[in-house]
Amino acid sequence: MSAPLLQRLLRRRLPFIVAINAAIVVLAFYLAFAVHVEYMTAPATMAVLRRMLPAVLLIKLLVFWRYGLFRGWWRYVSMEDVIAIFKANMVASAVVIAYAVFVHRLDHIPRSTLLLDGLFCFTFIAGIRFAVRAWREHFLPMGDGAGQTRVLIAGAGDAGLMIARELRMNRKLNYLAVGFVDDDKRKRRATLHGLPVLGRCKDIAAICAREQVDEVVIAIPSATGRQVSRIVQFCRAAGVRYKTLPSVGGLLDGSVSVQQLKDVSLEDLLGREQVHLDDEIISACLRDKRVLVTGAGGSIGSELCRQIVNFAPAQLVMFDNGETALFNIDKELRALAPRLEVVAVVGDIRYRARVEAIFAEYRPQVVFHAAAYKHVPLMELNPAEAVNNNVRGTMVMAQTANNHAVERFVMISTDKAVNPTNVMGASKRVAEKFVQALAATSVTRFVTVRFGNVLGSNGSVIPTFTEQIKAGGPVTVTHKEITRFFMTIPEAAQLVLQAGSMGAGGEIFLLDMGEPVKILDLAKELIRLSGKEPYRDIDIEFTGLRPGEKLYEELLLAGEGVKPTAHEKICVAAAVHEDAATLEEQLEQLFAAARRLDLVAVLDWLQRIVPEYCPARHCSARTLNGGGHSTDNEVTDNHD
Repeated sequence: MSAPLLQRLLRRRLPFIVAINAAIVVLAFYLAFAVHVEYMTAPATMAVLRRMLPAVLLIKLLVFWRYGLFRGWWRYVSMEDVIAIFKANMVASAVVIAYAVFVHRLDHIPRSTLLLDGLFCFTFIAGIRFAVRAWREHFLPMGDGAGQTRVLIAGAGDAGLMIARELRMNRKLNYLAVGFVDDDKRKRRATLHGLPVLGRCKDIAAICAREQVDEVVIAIPSATGRQVSRIVQFCRAAGVRYKTLPSVGGLLDGSVSVQQLKDVSLEDLLGREQVHLDDEIISACLRDKRVLVTGAGGSIGSELCRQIVNFAPAQLVMFDNGETALFNIDKELRALAPRLEVVAVVGDIRYRARVEAIFAEYRPQVVFHAAAYKHVPLMELNPAEAVNNNVRGTMVMAQTANNHAVERFVMISTDKAVNPTNVMGASKRVAEKFVQALAATSVTRFVTVRFGNVLGSNGSVIPTFTEQIKAGGPVTVTHKEITRFFMTIPEAAQLVLQAGSMGAGGEIFLLDMGEPVKILDLAKELIRLSGKEPYRDIDIEFTGLRPGEKLYEELLLAGEGVKPTAHEKICVAAAVHEDAATLEEQLEQLFAAARRLDLVAVLDWLQRIVPEYCPARHCSARTLNGGGHSTDNEVTDNHD
């Protein structure tokens, strides 16, 4: 068949498909009679066959149309299609038998003929589809392999088989799959989709050399970070490129495609497990509710907004002081959820009149408080602003939520609030104390969620390292032994929603951060992922700990008993209640010192309120006494 003729048939495929199915129906019906040679010579039988054939053809074509057999592409036929073909033939045969019994009384019709007709029809209709698929997969794409990228697939599971099939079918990809590697002993020396399982993952280097492999596809969406890292090491030893599929959480629709292949990222190597949410609890908390998110333009705040829209709130109010970031998330969510009422509000959480007006107008029922100053070195140099924003801003938001009888208030905190050595951590610990104290007397459920660093957040270590690598290095690490807890931004946001929906009031929820990771190891992996080698292509320099920075972060204070919750990745610290009156007096002194820009007094009051606060390094006398007056500080003075 010539290519132009084939193209014309494909453009008019529906009449073409109907015609082929009609021909199969006629052929199957004729063969069912032809099996009985003695009947085929009887004129009466032939007369019945000719009278029945139009009705049989009409019945079967109508049933086939009803079951969708005229839709879809035969080159992609699957077991689901075979089941649909089987059902359609069963129904069609039943109707044909009923027609033969009630109209023709089975006169001159062999009983087995009607059963054979159904069997032949099913076999031919399914067979022609699989023949087209086999021709498409095994003959049409075949060539000599010249100029094609030779691919080895790591993982002979469902994802690997889907990738293999697509590589075989889609010539435009210019890939040639040579086989699989898999550690499953049952699959050794097996042949899947016409491709051999060539060995185990540890054999990648030898197989790549023998089969002249150009690229390895890691098709194991459920693999842990350690497993991915192990395979990557084998690929590096072989000197070949490598790509991977998204995690299971990224393949929500269950589909796997070559188009989803991506370069291995640091998130893949860290291997955070997929978060399993209790959607019913979160939905009960958010569905048809008016939700307010502060810091909505930030890394965590914006991801919270993306996750919240999945639970169909009545309204989402996004509150942020940065107009560009707020504009971007507003634009994104309006496209993502056009039917949801999304409101973008520019304002400062420290400005009480503005916050009161927002609560009065939008009447939020659930508040996620993610607004905060978070950069440790900057806050060491600007302690008054850290107090104003992180403590006073939280107080304004929490008190307003209390005054308006908000159902639930979720404060986002940090592991740096535990035994803090910096102003940022101390300010967040003070905010935690205030929220817990308010929870003891409020009808609002105030809860705090505490976690560590998130990968790729604004200003975090990963984007910084990436920029340094792009510039040719060096990559700067503060200390050889410094470690941090990490999780991905979506994981952090999902667990915040889960924890926030669980709290009864006053709790501090701790998210499972996994094992701490050495920052030096992160730097080395990022350099390798960029195709370079540490110390050879990109140097690593150690700059010393920055002001307020410590080697190890913690998630729990002494005296905070920790208990498990119903969710495997969330535990809860027992509330340590503060005397509200004493705390309020201390906070007034703290805020007064911040308004005066008496930074020595600010640090002193932080230590009084948070006895475990042990500054690793105080600001220099010059910085403390000559920090300067800023417009922001002067305006903040009038926010109450």
